[in-house]
Amino acid sequence: MDVTFLLNGETVRVTDAPPTRTLLDWLRETRGLTGTKEGCNEGDCGACTVIVTDAEGARSYNACILFLPQLAGKAVRTVEGVSGPDGTLHPVQAAMVDHHGSQCGFCTPGFITTMACAHLNGATDHADQVAGNLCRCTGYAPILRAAEAAASQPVPDWMAEPVLPDAGEDTTASEEAGVARPRSSDALATWYAANPDATLIAGATDVGLWVTKSLRDLAPVAFLNGCEDLTSIETTDTHWRVGAMTSITDLLDLVRDDYPSLAEMLRRYGSVQVRNAATLGGNIANGSPIGDSPPPLIALGATLHLRHGDTRRDLPLEDFFLDYGKQDRAPGEFVEAVTIPRGQTALRVYKLSKRFDQDISAVCGAFNLTVADGVITDARIAFGGMAGTPKRAKATETALQGSAFTVADVQPKLTHLAEDFSPLSDMRASAAYRLRTAQNMTLRYVHDLSGMPVSVLEVTP
Repeated sequence: MDVTFLLNGETVRVTDAPPTRTLLDWLRETRGLTGTKEGCNEGDCGACTVIVTDAEGARSYNACILFLPQLAGKAVRTVEGVSGPDGTLHPVQAAMVDHHGSQCGFCTPGFITTMACAHLNGATDHADQVAGNLCRCTGYAPILRAAEAAASQPVPDWMAEPVLPDAGEDTTASEEAGVARPRSSDALATWYAANPDATLIAGATDVGLWVTKSLRDLAPVAFLNGCEDLTSIETTDTHWRVGAMTSITDLLDLVRDDYPSLAEMLRRYGSVQVRNAATLGGNIANGSPIGDSPPPLIALGATLHLRHGDTRRDLPLEDFFLDYGKQDRAPGEFVEAVTIPRGQTALRVYKLSKRFDQDISAVCGAFNLTVADGVITDARIAFGGMAGTPKRAKATETALQGSAFTVADVQPKLTHLAEDFSPLSDMRASAAYRLRTAQNMTLRYVHDLSGMPVSVLEVTP
């Protein structure tokens, strides 16, 4: 298929490329731009990081799980394009030299592009920005010192992208067999109803691994990045209606003030590169039992909006997950949006993983209790990692209602979690550990709402 985008400031047109050719492979094998490295090939190590700019601004992405059609009408900047045309170093490059932040040439290019993108956007949460880049040579201290030193330097003129190219025509009815690039949800609905066995590609943070790891042929496919109406967010005093193509980055910004605990969990959702690509609809639609967005949304009572052709239906998000790998979604039906209630200040979300940053949850717990005069009058508790689907702890919720909101009264009721869940043992955690963790998270919630410090980042004597 044909795709036009900017590469390091110059317009390129890719013709006859397979629709699931990754940007990483194309850069290295076709363009000879080998500064972008292949490390994990699954979006974990950050050695393949590139800067992608569109009308919404510049963001860092993992090139190893970014397909060429996702770049239509955008600008890509690799590590080769970070320095000036005359070889002048970018401020982050100069700072990495000055602060001895660079040793191995494998991971350093990814750090440079990540840091250059953060520098371009004025981001100063340096530890968060590079959490998606792995280093085992220098260590992070000199790299963070380099990022801090570069932060006050002006953005070089050459980092400004020229006028972006047009993204191209809507190709839902094109001659490209088995490939669709709809420019609206209406066009997507028509095409998907006629091609119900197709693979929908949103951010590709999950689907990308089907290609790079499982070597699967995904045809027919539809790339949804052109469906701008699916990124819309409607805000009222009582709720948000969030389009399915809303990125986790944008979701984090949306909920930050209303639900700081949810925002903090989303800050640990993958990395900056992953959050920039991953979508809310994709995280829900893939039905993973360890997806991090469903538990808090279930605890809030979110509503899922599905569409098949011109037919739409709504259902509580908790009812969407039927069994492991099985969701209440008909062939040709897709997630269009999610309605998230606002104003539920008792929501707390806790994520447990072996590594604090950029790791898959062993258990993710979301708690939303109503307490009146010290007594629990209503409870919504949901977990990920405890069953084959994200799931509410209904027996525990029932047991808690009418109890005093104290550790002494809540703790005896936690045995009911064993009625709600029969977790599995795997490489991340044993079944017994998961069950104990779920109990401890519930007690942590009581301490949290009682005003006690519970952050794992705070150490007290």
